[in-house]
Amino acid sequence: MVSFKRIPNICITTYISVFLTFTSLVSAVPLTVGDKDSTCAAAKVVADGIWNYYEGLKYGGVVGMFAPPNYWWNAGEAFGGLVDYYTFCDPNNDTLKDLIFNGMYHQAGENYNYVPSNQSMTEGNDDQGVWGMGIMQAAERNFTNPEDHSWISLTQAIFNTMNARWDTSHCNGGLRWQIFTWNSGYNYKNSIANGCLFHLAARLARYTGNSTVYLDVAEKVWDWMDEVGFLTEEDNGNFRIFDGANVETNCTDVTQLRWSYTYGIFMAGCAYLYNFTGDTKWQTRANEIVEASLSYFFQNKIMTETTCAPFNKCNNDQRSFRSLFARCLGLTTLLMPETESVIAPYLEASSAAAAQSCSGGSDGVTCGENWAANGWDGVYGLGEQTSALEVLMSLIVQEPLSVKTGGSNKTDFDAGTKAKDAINKNEIVVTGKDRAGAAVLTAVVLAVILGGAIWMIF
Repeated sequence: MVSFKRIPNICITTYISVFLTFTSLVSAVPLTVGDKDSTCAAAKVVADGIWNYYEGLKYGGVVGMFAPPNYWWNAGEAFGGLVDYYTFCDPNNDTLKDLIFNGMYHQAGENYNYVPSNQSMTEGNDDQGVWGMGIMQAAERNFTNPEDHSWISLTQAIFNTMNARWDTSHCNGGLRWQIFTWNSGYNYKNSIANGCLFHLAARLARYTGNSTVYLDVAEKVWDWMDEVGFLTEEDNGNFRIFDGANVETNCTDVTQLRWSYTYGIFMAGCAYLYNFTGDTKWQTRANEIVEASLSYFFQNKIMTETTCAPFNKCNNDQRSFRSLFARCLGLTTLLMPETESVIAPYLEASSAAAAQSCSGGSDGVTCGENWAANGWDGVYGLGEQTSALEVLMSLIVQEPLSVKTGGSNKTDFDAGTKAKDAINKNEIVVTGKDRAGAAVLTAVVLAVILGGAIWMIF
């Protein structure tokens, strides 16, 4: 086990200066597509920039968290990409390994299911699911396991607690956006929350070789998404995945917004299922989503968050969606090799564009949002860094392990279901003041997503 280590405050300045030495010497991120060494060198610069936003290196900062306005889920997203960077490019860097290990494990929560009580005012099912994807990355890469709770058992705990919240009281099934009843958005069911459950079910099925429980849940989620109209195929054959709907209308008022990470999560989930089962229906579904994704989320082969980016309307969360999208595209090319010739040109063009966009800020290598711009577009943040890192990693992605191919077999199929951990965890007692504050916060978020963005429906 890698023990939890607080880096002494006296060492932090020295550590950061050493960590960023390379970035201070360059004015852009050079990249030779097709050359692993060049890709890793570029990824190092981009990954170093991610740590600029990390709170765990600051005096009094929280280990595993990134600076506001980034939310808890953004940390899970970032660590998933950093696990791949460490595995593919820098596996002998023990300092980096400790930083990633400590950050991921420290956020597991009191019951080791990634529902920490200090996130009860903001955490939704999608947040827990994105952390599940990051923890699954650690399992599939044989990243150093904690002694008491393996990465795969932690992922199983996330899956089990999410699946326990499947709600048949409205819309005949589905996960709600929020976990806790007091958070605004609890009465909204969306594709990303359900997509995370689907995605984790698919990956756990392949990893563990379990062809019953996990496959059943994946089928359940897909069928419900189809029945409720969140998945749809237009008359022109264009497959679409819409955002979600309110339970008050029995999910009949579908919000027709599309987001790249939702497409990616369903796409890769289908690819995992086809790779594991050989069932051609999953192959067909994956290919439909690939086709729709390449058609909608790319402009001149450059990855774009099309629903908001062309209008300069992406919020902080939406500016990071491409990170998970790129990761899922890369995984799909390995799990379904027949897709590589179709997807690779888009990832290559996007990687080159992302690398040249990383030419801003005082260090000269800060990444931007609009990769099609000539150089840095002036936008910066954790989302820009993680998105650039993930699209670079997609060029050198490696086959995800399973128990059958050498992954750890420290599974626990009942993780998260024992005693009080099995309940919906939305019965935590909070004060009226805290509940009111949470309602205001999440109401603002919901209004931004469903109100201000509604004019962008295509």
